[in-house]
Amino acid sequence: NLQRFAFLSRAACDLPACIGFEPDLIHANDWPTALSVLYAKLLPRPVPTVLTLHNVGYQGAFPLRDFALTGLPPGELCPTSLEHYGAMNLLKGAILNASMLTTVSPTYAQEIQHPAFGCGLDGVLRSRASDLHGVLNGIDDRVWDPSQDPWLPARFDATDLSGKAECKAALQREAGFAVRPDVPLFGLVTRLTYQKGLDVLARALGPILAMDVQMVLLGTGDAPAEAFFQMASHHRPDRFHAWIGFDPALAHRIEGGCDFFVMPSRYEPCGLNQLYSLRYGTLPIVRATGGLDDSVDNYDETTGGGTGFKLHDLNPSSMHDVIGWAVSTWYDRPEHVKAMRTRAMRLDFSWERAAKGYEQVYRQAVDKSHLAGLAAAS
Repeated sequence: NLQRFAFLSRAACDLPACIGFEPDLIHANDWPTALSVLYAKLLPRPVPTVLTLHNVGYQGAFPLRDFALTGLPPGELCPTSLEHYGAMNLLKGAILNASMLTTVSPTYAQEIQHPAFGCGLDGVLRSRASDLHGVLNGIDDRVWDPSQDPWLPARFDATDLSGKAECKAALQREAGFAVRPDVPLFGLVTRLTYQKGLDVLARALGPILAMDVQMVLLGTGDAPAEAFFQMASHHRPDRFHAWIGFDPALAHRIEGGCDFFVMPSRYEPCGLNQLYSLRYGTLPIVRATGGLDDSVDNYDETTGGGTGFKLHDLNPSSMHDVIGWAVSTWYDRPEHVKAMRTRAMRLDFSWERAAKGYEQVYRQAVDKSHLAGLAAAS
């Protein structure tokens, strides 16, 4: 992998000269393209760089003996660049050398500066805090558009939600449930991994299904999790159904047909499914972390404000309580659910919005490089 991604990063830096193109900056993403940040410094005309951190848990660590494969000057193998506790860490080198840094949500930009989320690089990230910005991801609002989604059995928008009721009934039939418009339908589309908090949901599932609810899950991942949720489907086929696998069309039908969408992640740099859910009027129930915290406004029982429900302590009791909160809202305050749906569907999570944030960071990177050049010349 080191040779593969070193080649990719070096080629990305050398290609512009070969085709007569002069870039204003180079934007690298995560450790696979991290070396491009260092190669950009070696170009005849050094180019400003922006590094986006999607998940600092993946860092590109390799033995020191492999450093020669990068073709970089020996001086880069030092604690202020690539060396990290007796190994070579590509992400660390890029963090320390990029003109500007971004993450995929403002909250994640703060979280990774602390030991619990920094994965050993929190100190390095704190040293670049003034250059670190969180820009919330966007979604393709043409693909994820309930008013023209070809995978939905009926279309709908914020002004007319009758199609969503049809989508719910169709999903209930597909899951083998009783078609009941009065019962709240919860959905998950997820990787079945530790990060996603599905083990906590599993421990709370019995008490959750004791409520008058229905729940569907689509996902694949760790074998024990797959086995557990398949077993839960057999035990409570009237209230829980799991599809093990990857199915984009079904993912759209779950977003379109469910009333609530559950994301109990331990950490989530940005998350996309909560953005899809908001677009489809499917109120998210999320752990207050990373981009989940940034994109979902917690329900206010007094005013009816908000766009979803948040839990802070990730444990089975809290998981049960927050879903119970959503259930009580569904049955006792249906006008609040309706208002939250309409509010959520009118939010803008398009890439056009996100692009404005990146444009600001790009300008800062170019200005910073220009000032550094003037200082060097003087």
